[in-house]
Amino acid sequence: MDLFEYNYIQREKQNAPLASRMRPVTLEEFIGQEHIIAKNKLLYRAIQCDRLSSIILYGPPGTGKTTLAKIIANTTKNSFQQLNATTSGIKDIKETIEKAKITLGMYQNKTILFIDEIHRFNKTQQDALLPYVEDGTIILIGATTENPYFEVNKALVSRSVLFELKPLTSTNIKQILQKALENTEKGLGNYHAQVSKDAIDFLADISNGDARTALNALELAVLTTQKDETGTLKIDLTIAQDCIQKRALNYDKNGDNHYDTISAFIKSIRGSDPHAALYYLAKMLYAGEDPKFIARRIVIAASEDIGNADPHALQVAVAAAQAVHFVGMPECRITLAQAVTYLSCAPKSNACYMGIEKAMKDVIDIQIKSVPSYLKDCHYSGAKKEEGELNYQYPHDFLGNYVKQQYLPDELIDRIYYEPTENGVEKRIKEALKRLGKGVVNGTNGSK
Repeated sequence: MDLFEYNYIQREKQNAPLASRMRPVTLEEFIGQEHIIAKNKLLYRAIQCDRLSSIILYGPPGTGKTTLAKIIANTTKNSFQQLNATTSGIKDIKETIEKAKITLGMYQNKTILFIDEIHRFNKTQQDALLPYVEDGTIILIGATTENPYFEVNKALVSRSVLFELKPLTSTNIKQILQKALENTEKGLGNYHAQVSKDAIDFLADISNGDARTALNALELAVLTTQKDETGTLKIDLTIAQDCIQKRALNYDKNGDNHYDTISAFIKSIRGSDPHAALYYLAKMLYAGEDPKFIARRIVIAASEDIGNADPHALQVAVAAAQAVHFVGMPECRITLAQAVTYLSCAPKSNACYMGIEKAMKDVIDIQIKSVPSYLKDCHYSGAKKEEGELNYQYPHDFLGNYVKQQYLPDELIDRIYYEPTENGVEKRIKEALKRLGKGVVNGTNGSK
């Protein structure tokens, strides 16, 4: 490297975005992901000992996948090569493999190959890596924002250890922002900016676990704000909102407003108001709520508040929850909206919820001696000797695939747990139970 090249690299470092300049270079500097990178964890030990096997790092943007790869590059004694799947092709893969073979043959050093956005490689490109991962010519580090079980070659997945990186916590983001404000060499320390607690809290919350987003907004705030008459550079909530182009909402993902909003959301679905339900859905998504959390609540509502009045509601809710996992934001907001509006407009019944609650109470309160003998398992050793076993009547041997016989234990003989409503499909279920002599108690239908 000559003087001009050195000066160019130094200028590039100085002009790089704050998120790039503040990228940790050692494990000790790394913040977050304690579930995989704490000192007693496998990945930490493997990096420290330089005994890494092929791994795939997956998780949302800004959670540290590339940073971990850079730390590995700084730590390992092996050769380190990097490709980006969005700009590299099969030719680049072959050239890198040839270099790895030479390195292994001449110096007995393996090559760690980091491939960012590995899911962007097509099947042929991923297949080209497989033999060399298999024989140890390269140690693969793949990084992806997608679920590798869906988007990465199954053979590569089976030969790698998978580590999921989760969105950074609000506390993690605050620590990262504070370090950037204090660091005079790589950060914003020389500006001596005074950033209000409200502004820091807002950036940490609205970034939704993405450190890069938070750092970019902080840098923009500091670089575009003029000093006041006292010569102090002050960043308040208004400036922070402007720099990330989002309005601060009264919504703390760990506070009371979080629970108030999700409560209003569920009650709007239960109350058959799709407009209100969509508003609260939009509020939660805008504030950075985890869409998987919202999807789980929708699935619960499908059974608790709709149940068999419209059995399709649960199918819609579960399909939406699955879609959230592999679509992600921002597109999954559309899927969630579809599920929310369907559930809001569906006929309502809490009969399933009420039924299991009553049954659970009886399980706790009433001691049952035994189930009827003819309902017991007749396959275990000695079962044939059970008295009354031959009295079981097989419903499929009878007209309509039904025969009247006792299924509840004697202590619960008169219990009625499931009381269908007159709403939707449950009306037909109720009529069927009446025909079978298993009707509901007059005056109660579980629709409170």
